[in-house]
Formats: sequence, C-alpha cells, structure tokens
Amino acid sequence: MSLLITGGTGYIGSHTVVELLNTNQDVVIVDNLANSSTKSLDRVEKITGIRPVFIEADICDKDAMRKVFSEHDISAVIHFAGLKAVGESTQIPLSYYHNNVSGTVALLEVMGENNVKNIVFSSSATVYGENNISPLVETMPTSATNPYGQTKLMVEHILFDLAKSDPEWSIISLRYFNPIGAHKSGLIGENPNGIPNNLLPFVSQVAVGRLPELNVWGDDYDTVDGTGVRDYIHVVDLALAHLKAVNALSILSGCTAINIGTGNGTSVLEIVNKFKEISGVDIPYKISPRRPGDIATVFAKADLAEELLDWQAERDLNAMIADTWRWQSQNPNGFE
Repeated sequence: MSLLITGGTGYIGSHTVVELLNTNQDVVIVDNLANSSTKSLDRVEKITGIRPVFIEADICDKDAMRKVFSEHDISAVIHFAGLKAVGESTQIPLSYYHNNVSGTVALLEVMGENNVKNIVFSSSATVYGENNISPLVETMPTSATNPYGQTKLMVEHILFDLAKSDPEWSIISLRYFNPIGAHKSGLIGENPNGIPNNLLPFVSQVAVGRLPELNVWGDDYDTVDGTGVRDYIHVVDLALAHLKAVNALSILSGCTAINIGTGNGTSVLEIVNKFKEISGVDIPYKISPRRPGDIATVFAKADLAEELLDWQAERDLNAMIADTWRWQSQNPNGFE
C-alpha cells in the first residue's frame, strides 16, 4: 500500500516525503511542477537513499488521476497540490479557484471511485479571517479576505459536507500557521519562483544578495516592536504532523480541523534580528505602509494537535533560522 502525495515536489511536500521515506512508507508523488522542480527529487534521494515514485500530472486531469489509482495501490492521500500566494490570488483568482477548488473536487471524485476515503488536507490559518483574536482555536468562526484564503475555506466546507454525506470518509484538515526552516542537511528548502511572498525566504535572499532589501509592512501595530507577529513553525515539525495525521485517519471519523503551530508569536523585526545574529549578515530593510488585510498578531492554540495526533512542535526559532540560512547559503539560487 502506498501514500499518494499531491504536490510532493514542493516545499512542504518534499520535506514530508523525506520523513515518510525515513519511516519506510511507500510514496507516490503526483505534481504538475507549476511551482516546483524535479530537482527536489534528486535531493530527497540524496537524503534518504530512496528515489520516490514520481508522476507528472495535474490533479484537475481526472483521467490522469484515474491512471495513478489504477496502477498503484493507494491507501490514503496527503493533499498539498495547489497555488498558494495571497497577492497573486487577487490578480488571477480564476486560476486559484480552478486549481485549488476544482482540482480538489476532481481528486476527491477519483478517490471515491477507487474507494480510497482517507485524506489529509493542507489547509491554512487564513481560514480564521481577520476578526478572531489570537490564540486561534479550531472552534472559532471562519472567513477569508482574499481568493487564496477563500479556496482553503471552500475546500474545508466541501470536506466537511463530504464526510457528513458518507461516514466511510476519514478526513483531517491541517490548518498551518507560518512554515519556515529547511531540512538540517541543507539539501532541500523553500525555493519560491520570483519575488518571495513569505518573510523568511525574502530575508534569506536579501542575506545572500539576491534582493537589495526587505520591505517591512507597517511598524505601528500594537505589538512588541510595532511589526506584525506570526506563529512560525519549522517545516520538519510540520512534516511530522502529517505523519501523525495519516496514522490518526484510522482512528478519527468524519472531518476534523486541527491547528498546526507552536502557540508562540514572533515579530518581523525579531525574526530579522535573530537572522542577523545567526548568519552574521546584515539585513537592510525599509519600513513601508501596512498592507490591506494584514493583522497585528496571529498565533495558534495547538492543544488539539497534541490531544488527537500526539504531536507538538519541537524545533525552536534558533533551529528554524539556522536551517533556513544553511539551505539558502549553500543554495543561493535555490535548486538551480
């Protein structure tokens, strides 16, 4: 029996594949390479000694997905595949709805045809919108402020409705907070196309000279230093949460949403200063106006993950920053 990993050549997907292979799981990766590279597979093989099965296909292509299920004995799916940039989603919303929502529906339909009814979904803390006060708890009302967030929320609604309609489905929706870091080997890490959307790859690309300076969006929030506070989680801890979630599929019925975060908040300038301390490199930055929709403070209450998955974040901010810097300094141009 194999686990199907959609989007398995991407940042979080590749780290999860490493952890799965390290525990002797059989893995089949499906990815359309829209925002990733097969070069990550070479690195995964270097780390684990195993070349995972890889199929270039789009989850929206039901015939291609049917072929995957007919040729491989799939027991469960970890679903990472999707577009993920908030800013880009406001510019090309139809692409986001097509890939993230229609693609997931197509995947679920093919899973149902093959009686594979176990799935771990890659959701996001964006589903909490901007009106809830941290720490964010799974029982809070959900909403979204951009097309990317809407797609995550729509898919969650679909998953909850599907589980209600058919009790054979076991679904876990992991609501990530802010994944950062890289594998300790320095061989795989975050490798965004173009200008990074997230803080840490932006900081690390400034550090290696690919970008001239960091934009800090707002320094007048009600926080420790006026800059936005977020819950940063090491990508390896996040990957391990997926392994725990796959194990829990056999125990949990219906659809369950679970926060994956540390429960601690760190400001933008605290990140910048910690990066300078660990790397020994200056990070020039400029203060820019707040971005519309940004919230002062976002962090998780992660008790449910411990209760249901027996999972807790283990790696601290020092490890997150050190591993990010090792990856970026050894791979200044990513996988190129």
